[in-house]
Amino acid sequence: MFEIRGKTVIVTGGSAGVGLASARRFLQFGANVAITGRSSEKLEIASRELGAADRVMTIAWDVTETDRAEAVFSSVEERFGAVHVLVNNAGCNHRGAIEDVSLQHMAQIIDTNLRAPLLLARVALPFIRRAGGGAIVNVASLAGRIPLPHEATYSATKFGLRGFSLSIAQELEGSGISASVVSPGPIETDFILSDLDNMPDIVFSQPMSSPEEIAELVLACVKDGKPERAWPVLSGWLTNTGYVFPAIIRRLRPMLVRRGRRAKAHYRAKADVSSRR
Repeated sequence: MFEIRGKTVIVTGGSAGVGLASARRFLQFGANVAITGRSSEKLEIASRELGAADRVMTIAWDVTETDRAEAVFSSVEERFGAVHVLVNNAGCNHRGAIEDVSLQHMAQIIDTNLRAPLLLARVALPFIRRAGGGAIVNVASLAGRIPLPHEATYSATKFGLRGFSLSIAQELEGSGISASVVSPGPIETDFILSDLDNMPDIVFSQPMSSPEEIAELVLACVKDGKPERAWPVLSGWLTNTGYVFPAIIRRLRPMLVRRGRRAKAHYRAKADVSSRR
């Protein structure tokens, strides 16, 4: 088991959602945490919420600017003495039929969800080796096991991220560095709730998770190095089965869409009530 206390963790996309929840848990276990995000204002709010100012570092950075990665990691190493863990959590999506998504938006999805975490993992490895070992955790999605219509590019990036994670997990065996992928279903954050109308109905056929639940999976992967965790567990089994036997998902799809449509209506009504308060 990897001891988290006293170690240093970099969390991309750390100003909200799963990234912020993960940073909070690492702090509770005694780690130093550097959170990155594109908005300085949001990072400042997140930093105040986290507290523990002596153990928190904020870095305003768009992870697609990979030419800055070496300097970012060096700044964290200089502040805390080492870099032990990288959590690639930053994500992006632009939903819609493939012909309705602009080339610019497709490129942004690919750069944020796939190109950046692959390159950041490569940049991180010498730092983690120098620190004496640690972990890389990539946050993917169940959409990286079962392809989703109207989210083709997003699914493709998450399939790729999962494949990359499981490949380097094998490469790094015995090195003292683990690589893991966390594959959650829908998470109750603005990433989904702010774009309900464009979300495929089938997404809501699976139970919605909280950022805190996914943060627990990230923490667990760092501690034990397990190559993959999926949540909810039943959804993970379903997507594994559907990947091996795609005909099963094709037969279940109409039922799943109907179920998801009902759940989506519930979340829309809930959002309408909140907006009127």
